[in-house]
Amino acid sequence: MSAIPAPAQILTDDLRHALRRAQDQVNTLVLGKPLQVRLAFVALLAGGHLLIEDLPGLGKTTLAHALAATLGLDFKRVQFTSDLLPSDILGVSVYEAQNRRFEFHPGPVFTHVLLADEINRAPPRTQSALLEAMAEHQVSIDGQTRPLPDPFFVIATQNPVDLSGTYPLPDSQLDRFLLRMALGYPDPTAERTLLAGTDRRDLIATVSPLLDAPRILALQRAVQTVHTSDALLDYVQALLARSRSQPGVRVGLSPRAGLALLRAARAHALLLGRAHVLPEDVQALFPAVAEHRLVAESDTHPADLARAIVQAVPVDA
Repeated sequence: MSAIPAPAQILTDDLRHALRRAQDQVNTLVLGKPLQVRLAFVALLAGGHLLIEDLPGLGKTTLAHALAATLGLDFKRVQFTSDLLPSDILGVSVYEAQNRRFEFHPGPVFTHVLLADEINRAPPRTQSALLEAMAEHQVSIDGQTRPLPDPFFVIATQNPVDLSGTYPLPDSQLDRFLLRMALGYPDPTAERTLLAGTDRRDLIATVSPLLDAPRILALQRAVQTVHTSDALLDYVQALLARSRSQPGVRVGLSPRAGLALLRAARAHALLLGRAHVLPEDVQALFPAVAEHRLVAESDTHPADLARAIVQAVPVDA
């Protein structure tokens, strides 16, 4: 069996430079959020999907548009509302009288990057329309399976569930998102620049794409070759075990969550220029991977539980 090439053998200097420039460009559009921008690139390179949850007006949609403009991929946006139907996302077969047959009209899900804006304003039936697309990169309609473009990346935004007009995402839907993160309020310097500067939408309209589908697929293949040692796997397994016995946790992390954590950690290591995963990569990604998958008892916040789990498990476990 031939050896698996290391990321250094797959990534050309040109591709490394393009990835670095892409991150820098998004950081110029979304000010003061370098951690969140890195997490967005982690989700993309790991072949996962990203859920951004925060209050209205904090830049969730701006980040999605900035990513789409920088990635150079086909992009579509769906505004989720209470009357949105699954067919509005997936598509529908319409009878064409001229041809005397039904013709399928693809919905906006047939794209590289799908922005599901305010996803939790749609009822559960419509939210669930994305389950197969996110998990299998395909949709089944009228007895026929139709593949989606590759890469396929869902960026969903949602408002906190205690706001009016929102429906909580079911656990099965949350589990399809590799990472969940919040943006938070900007720091004073970034906020002042936003207030005094050009509208972010106008800036995004002027930027040039720095990546494209073939380059992103090459980056995703490189992520799969990032090395994880037996000791690193032991550490991840210890975190999973602790999540199932941690006080305050009703339902801990599944093996699929462990796989998601490893995928994200590999992408994080690659972004930092390494060909192997360190415990620090796992620790940096654990909250974004775990918090939306943990089911807490009473009023315990998942962020507190995730932090307690990491603190309870030594690196040499």
